[in-house]
Amino acid sequence: MKPIATESAQMPKGTSSVLDARSLENSYASLLPLLHNGMRVLDVGCGTGAITAGIANAVGPDGTAVGIDSSAHLIAKGREDHAAIHNLQLAEADLFSYTPEQPFDLVVSARVLQWLSNPVAALEKFKSLLRPGGCISILDYNHTAIEWNAPPPQSMRDFYAAFLQWRADAGMDNAIGDHLAQLFLTLGLQNIRCIRANEVCKKGEDGFLAKAGLWTKVAELRGPQMVQDGYITEAARLQAITDYNAWLESDAAQWMAMKLNDVQGSL
Repeated sequence: MKPIATESAQMPKGTSSVLDARSLENSYASLLPLLHNGMRVLDVGCGTGAITAGIANAVGPDGTAVGIDSSAHLIAKGREDHAAIHNLQLAEADLFSYTPEQPFDLVVSARVLQWLSNPVAALEKFKSLLRPGGCISILDYNHTAIEWNAPPPQSMRDFYAAFLQWRADAGMDNAIGDHLAQLFLTLGLQNIRCIRANEVCKKGEDGFLAKAGLWTKVAELRGPQMVQDGYITEAARLQAITDYNAWLESDAAQWMAMKLNDVQGSL
């Protein structure tokens, strides 16, 4: 069965543990120079608002950070987690029907366009939400350029290949991080900057197992959708999890690098 991007993009229950570990400083530091006191910022696909909360703190009490996400369970958790941040607003909303009362100085989106089959339409919507002279920042991956040292077990490499094919067949761009600058040009954005923001984790560093273990989480949370859609068997999915976890604990696993770009542009 061919997957549908809107269904594949839905964040399964259990995803919040991955999202909650992120912060503005550790997962979107390239955005910091754009943030100033008093700004009005929209974070599209905010999840539980872990990064959005950092944006709210950065723009200060005179600014506003608004996060929208289509996953009700993530928004509910974010509202509970960040209830003390008074200039933070989190709302369950679909981007394409979202109609704020005021435009924004800055629209940002981290690791979200990778899940859409219509990224150009999303960027056009972002533009429509900006005030004159406003900016857009998109942080996203090129999944085709991931590197591991040493290579993980064959079962995980097979799972990863199936994951990329599952995404591609749903119309998602596996290399969107390297295509954003051209999309910005096509849409007429100005002052375009491409900032390398690769995620590299090394054995011996704090959080290595959690960060490199992302692919265990993907196999656990996204894998069942892939099995249902016929891209991998359940036995192969479970084998990939077992083998990859053993590899992470072994001396063979030294580092993982995920290729990530922050592309910024203005009206």
